[in-house]
Amino acid sequence: MSLCEDMLVASNSGYAWVTACSHVFCDQHGSGELSCSPAICALDIVHTELSPSEKYKAMVLAGLRQEIVHQEHLYQENNFIRAEGHLKQMEKIYTQQIQSKDVELTSTKGEVTSMKKVLEEYKKKFSDISEKLKERNLQYQKLQGLYDSLRLRNIPIANHEGITTLSFLWLVHLFEIGAMEIFSSDNFFVGSPIAPEPSNSLLSFASPSGELEQQQVSSRAFKVKRI
Repeated sequence: MSLCEDMLVASNSGYAWVTACSHVFCDQHGSGELSCSPAICALDIVHTELSPSEKYKAMVLAGLRQEIVHQEHLYQENNFIRAEGHLKQMEKIYTQQIQSKDVELTSTKGEVTSMKKVLEEYKKKFSDISEKLKERNLQYQKLQGLYDSLRLRNIPIANHEGITTLSFLWLVHLFEIGAMEIFSSDNFFVGSPIAPEPSNSLLSFASPSGELEQQQVSSRAFKVKRI
C-alpha cells in the first residue's frame, strides 16, 4: 500500500483504482488486481479520478446524507483556513524580508553617497596637486634655463681671467729672472759683501712687502689652477 501511495502522489495521470473495501491502487497495480482476481466483480474496483471537478463533487454530494455533506463542507473550510494561515505566514515572512532588504538598500545607498563624496574630495585634491606639480615643473625649467645661461656666460670670463693672470705671472717671472741676473753680475764684479740700501737696490723684492706680493701672486695662480 505504501508503494501505491507513493506512486499515486508521484503520478501524473490523475486516476486511481478504488475498491469496495476502501483500498486505493495506482493504475499499474489496480489493473493487475482486476485481471488476476476472478472473484472480484466489476463493481468491486472502480477506476476513478483523484481530483474531480466541483461539478462532479456537487452531483455526488447531492445524493448523500446531510452529515456527509456537512463533513465535506467542514473539510473544505478547514483546508481554506489552513491555506489562508499559510498565506498570511508567507506574507509576513516576505514582508520581513522586504523590510530587511529595504534597510540594506538604504544603508548601501548611504555608503554609495559617502563614497561619492570621498571620491569627489580625492578628485579635487588630485587636481590641486596636479596644478602644483605643473607650477613646480615650470619653475624648475626656468631655474634650469637660468643656470645653463649663467654657466655658459661664466665660462669665457673664467678663461679670460685665467689668461690674464697667467700673462701677469709670466711677466713677473721674467722680471725676477732679469733682476737675479743683474744681481749676480754685480756681486761678481764687486768683491765686498756690502749690502746696498733698500731704496736704490734691485734686491727690494726680498723685502717683506715683496714676499707678500709673491704670496698673493702664488695664491692667484693656485686659484687659476683650481678654476
